[in-house]
Amino acid sequence: MDIISEINKRKTFGIVSHPDAGKTTLTEKLLLFGGAIQIAGAVKSNKIKKHATSDFMEIEKQRGISVATSVMAFDYRDRRVNILDTPGHKDFAEDTYRTISAVDSAIVVIDVAKGVEEQTKKLVSVCRMRNIPMIVFINKLDREGKDAFDLLDEVETLLGLSVCPLSWPVGMGQRFQGVYNIYESKLVLFRPHSKQTQEDVIELDPDDHESLEKHLGKNPTKQLGEDLGVINQIYDPFEIEKYLNGEQSPVFFGSAVNNFGVKELLDCFVEIAPAPLPRVTEERAVLPLESAFTGFVFKIHANIDPKHRDRIAFVRVVSGVFRKNTPYNHIRLEKMLRFPNPTSFMASKKSIVDEAFPGDIVGLYDSGNFKIGDTLTEGEILHFKGIPSFSPEEFRAVVNTNPMKRKQLDKGVEQLMDEGVAQLFTTLETGKKIIGTVGALQFEVIQYRLEHEYGASCSYDPINIHKALWVSCEDKKAFEFFKSRRKRDLAMDKDGKLVFLADSGWAIQMAKENHPEVNFYEKSEF
Repeated sequence: MDIISEINKRKTFGIVSHPDAGKTTLTEKLLLFGGAIQIAGAVKSNKIKKHATSDFMEIEKQRGISVATSVMAFDYRDRRVNILDTPGHKDFAEDTYRTISAVDSAIVVIDVAKGVEEQTKKLVSVCRMRNIPMIVFINKLDREGKDAFDLLDEVETLLGLSVCPLSWPVGMGQRFQGVYNIYESKLVLFRPHSKQTQEDVIELDPDDHESLEKHLGKNPTKQLGEDLGVINQIYDPFEIEKYLNGEQSPVFFGSAVNNFGVKELLDCFVEIAPAPLPRVTEERAVLPLESAFTGFVFKIHANIDPKHRDRIAFVRVVSGVFRKNTPYNHIRLEKMLRFPNPTSFMASKKSIVDEAFPGDIVGLYDSGNFKIGDTLTEGEILHFKGIPSFSPEEFRAVVNTNPMKRKQLDKGVEQLMDEGVAQLFTTLETGKKIIGTVGALQFEVIQYRLEHEYGASCSYDPINIHKALWVSCEDKKAFEFFKSRRKRDLAMDKDGKLVFLADSGWAIQMAKENHPEVNFYEKSEF
């Protein structure tokens, strides 16, 4: 086994976008090209109604949105491609932010009609903070939308990306005839609602107007020639080093639902996307080529298979080789653990793996040992950085509506909080359980999952909380004074850390003025 060649085979990336831009559909079509699935889950007819392969939770199927990050792997052109399909909805942004910490590159999906949307801006800004290389896929070209040059201007001005078109559309909506693949000098003809075939791809010089006219007609050929001339004048030529440094973003056009333009995107991606990259810890940078295994937990999913009540911790392998049944050091717990059934994923389908390499995502069955951000190593004490936990923005008090199922409710709440999508605070004075989330839709998801996965039922009482701030203080006397004065506003988080639940911005200001020795934090890692 040559670890260098195994590392160079890996391409681990995330797909990010605003909801409804076609992100999950694109994921599915990539899996189709990779041979990982044989039929598109999004195909609908009068007799059958299947759902996108990567949306495997029941509520995702009902709502038509992704609410959990799905992990999928497939082989393509002698590469091992690991896709992390993330939620686009803003209420699940925290899950997406953490997932971005586990990828080496990203594909940004943009709806041709809507252009750059709010959630896309936030997600791209997180990618830019990490200098993650990004490819842009402008989707839904079979519908009427914005002018291609206007879209590129939006991407540059609103997302701050320096773009480089590697394909270009011929027409749009009902006039859409295909794309010219600038990267490979090929014309790809569009056939709606059918798979792309080899006959639809024609190698053509863009200056060969006679051949282009034969396939496209006179006016579209003229327009394509003018567009390509403008591209050559305005945009810098593609440079792989600039892309790898996050300084240039290739752009592709297509229609994921029609399976069009996806192959061109995938062919280019596996050629240019980075192999697994180093990761920074508090102690040092960890390189993929190091012989000793290291990895970190970026996601936990309870009840990935509700029939078996299993909990899976998703671990990104950073260096060395992860091997089944080998003892590894759980840094936070300070104990050695071994894993007899590590898994790899194709959405909800799992298979046991004997070993995994840098860039791979391994699922570890977890009985409660893991928290998000935990590190596993062969012994070295390391703490990986960049896995955030933010102060929630929405709060509700949990009310048990079936006292006979109290144990199920407590267990369900505890396990769902371990996923890191919401946070649990227990007030010191009354013991009331309060859930805090980034967005309101999370409460609906938690309620649904408690009922359908744990047999528990709950409702929520509104509660007047403006912000949750973690607190610490080196002066014990001052800290005790603070705790006695503000006891009714204090709670413990799930990890036993003290939290100040402020009912207004003014209350925060007054607490800081009256207790200057106390430190207040918006993140739990301080």
